[in-house]
Amino acid sequence: MTPEDLRALCLSFEAAVEDFPFNPETSVFKVLGKVFALTALDERPLTVSLKCDPEDAVRLRAEHPGLIVPGWHLNKRHWNTVTVDADLPDGLARELVEDSYDLVVAGLPRADRLRLDRP
Repeated sequence: MTPEDLRALCLSFEAAVEDFPFNPETSVFKVLGKVFALTALDERPLTVSLKCDPEDAVRLRAEHPGLIVPGWHLNKRHWNTVTVDADLPDGLARELVEDSYDLVVAGLPRADRLRLDRP
């Protein structure tokens, strides 16, 4: 996955926006003000921090050692940092980004979920 692919994927979700609250190098992707992905698109290897179900997070780290690690500077129980430009299949990377978005949307108030057509 290229940086352009990652940005396009993150922005493809409904109401997703890119923000730079920390510095100009760190892209923060949000849905209705809630973060679902953080990445430095110009760094190599290309990594992205994503929200993850705690049980899935542990399993993914065991299945992909070195490619999926506990979230850097984030709650390690709920966030993974994923190296997306290495040997990780693109399909899995895309699935993890979508899962992160879905988890964040699931935590939004019901009215916001309905507005996003995700009750």
